[in-house]
Amino acid sequence: MSNDTSQLSKLDAPQEGACPGNAEDIAERAESGAVKREYTGPWGRIILVIAVSMAVFHLYTAGFGLLAAIRQRAVHLAFVLPLVFLIYPARKTSIRSRPSIPDIILAVLSAVCAGYIVVNYQSIVFRGGMPNNTDIVFGLATLALVIEGARRALGIELATVAIVFLLYGYFGKYIPGIFAHRGADLGRLVDHLYLIPEGIFSVALGTSATYIVLFVIFGTFLERSGLGQLVQDMALALAGKAIGGPAKVSIFASALFGSISGSAAANVVSTGVFTIPLMKRIGYPAEFAGGVEAVASTAGQLMPPIMGASAFIMADFLGVPYLDIVKAAILPVVLYYTGLFVMVHMRARRLGLRGLRDDELPKLSTVMKERGHLLIPLIAILIMLIMQFTPLYAAFYGIIITLVVTQLRKHTRLSFQDIIWALETGAKRSVSIAAACAAVGIVIGISTLTSVGNTVGEFLLAMAQGQLLPALFMVMIFALILGMGLPTVAAYIILATVAAPILTSQFGLPKLVSHFFVFYFGLMANVTPPVAIPAYAAAGIACSSPSRTGWTAFKLALAGFLAPYLFVYSPQILLYQFTWAALPETLWVAFTAIFGVFLLACSIEGFLRHRLATWQRFLLGASSLLLIEPSMITDTIAFTMLVLVLSVQFITQKRLVHPTSGE
Repeated sequence: MSNDTSQLSKLDAPQEGACPGNAEDIAERAESGAVKREYTGPWGRIILVIAVSMAVFHLYTAGFGLLAAIRQRAVHLAFVLPLVFLIYPARKTSIRSRPSIPDIILAVLSAVCAGYIVVNYQSIVFRGGMPNNTDIVFGLATLALVIEGARRALGIELATVAIVFLLYGYFGKYIPGIFAHRGADLGRLVDHLYLIPEGIFSVALGTSATYIVLFVIFGTFLERSGLGQLVQDMALALAGKAIGGPAKVSIFASALFGSISGSAAANVVSTGVFTIPLMKRIGYPAEFAGGVEAVASTAGQLMPPIMGASAFIMADFLGVPYLDIVKAAILPVVLYYTGLFVMVHMRARRLGLRGLRDDELPKLSTVMKERGHLLIPLIAILIMLIMQFTPLYAAFYGIIITLVVTQLRKHTRLSFQDIIWALETGAKRSVSIAAACAAVGIVIGISTLTSVGNTVGEFLLAMAQGQLLPALFMVMIFALILGMGLPTVAAYIILATVAAPILTSQFGLPKLVSHFFVFYFGLMANVTPPVAIPAYAAAGIACSSPSRTGWTAFKLALAGFLAPYLFVYSPQILLYQFTWAALPETLWVAFTAIFGVFLLACSIEGFLRHRLATWQRFLLGASSLLLIEPSMITDTIAFTMLVLVLSVQFITQKRLVHPTSGE
């Protein structure tokens, strides 16, 4: 073993101040409120067979042709719901060593209900919106099973939302005021939500049944090969020596790993068990270390090229190539991580924190020699997307390339057991996403059945009095509240169904801008107290107060809150309708946007060249807000205020006693 690897193993050892306990358990409790069942013996083998069969089915259809849309989605659901009922207990107090008799009954029933669509597909099509009694029975049973599955896998919040929308669809004629509608009987509900691809089997579940499950499996193959170690080593080699190095390592590692994991809480426990103790060791407070990791991990779902499940669903909602979503995410993710990077750097300057020593860091050349080949599948995925391959084929061939590439080094080579583990784990990890997509399908179906989205739009327009900025602020609050209780993918789908069309139809924003706005703030809900799940997972590792860690994460993310407003007023940030002739304007908009986030981060942290006075923080904050709207006048005023602050700091610097400058 090389010296670099030996040094790194010292850093990997438990550090002083690290919390004992299983990080995986922390993530499970954070995401679902209960730890999944992990079976051994006969039931473990049954779960293995179901999960591996599910993964193989999706790999086969990706490589050799998908089934008809609703059949593909129904088979997907026929795997997902049984796994939900067998893996997730009904209650926290349920036996975890084996499934109960009701669990087994529900698992079998859910497979039968989804299978009913597959077997009777042709006759359902021929009936054309005229469900018979059998259709209604199976449809109602499936709706109940989907809601219960969402409750088990994701918590009571999403199940409650689905039930409310379902009741709204049925009892609409009894509701007073603008939200009243004629209501739908059971036949109409079942037809719309079960028999056609408008409800449970809508585009949300369709995306899960094609792109998402394959990219999750792709991620587990990379994880098994040791990509996580490569990401950590690269981050250490690139940023470990800088001022406040471990915090910057956390940013780099979480951004790279989060693009593959697609889960903020999973990202926290994958990279946080390594970076949080390092941050504490050099002097960052525990709640700050946890907050940095939570904020860095949250934006992994915004990080190209893979991003998270919401990005694939957005591409399908908008009917655009996935590459367009990838391009649109580039500058927003730069803005997000710029704000966080500046804040951790300024805090390190303020506290006088050093980076890691040379003898504590691996060499980049050694890291790349040992594991650099694991980046080839990611590069291949990006190339395939640029070449206009669909995400489905890109993911499929990405998995094939991973199997080949891992054979290049003995320590990354995947055995047959490793492959089975990756298939099983990938299928099981995609279950909660699929359950969310199926449940949110009820919301989508009721929205298209009742036009509730238009009603909400009229209500919001009246509240905002036709003004864009108040409307954006109210949509932001709605997104943050919704995102606190729901997974990001579920929150985005609801927001894309109800809120995004309002911004497009009533205020003329491009669809891409509207969807990115609601997606971004649905994502930011992950670090918005009182329910900041990744921050609470990070607090469990940092041994810090969950509440204080959550509020610290929120403060660290505040600079990133500016980004969506920037790309609403400057769609060029999303590379919207980009042309080479518009390159100078796009570069200027990107520069002012990044600079605005930089100024806001300095204002929040209270440090630039040295500590900022209150009036200086106010001027920098005001400057950042002036840079939202592209205008020569506002840009000039903003830069003038910055020059004033810098001049005052420069003039007074020699007279200030600042022993903790770190310089």
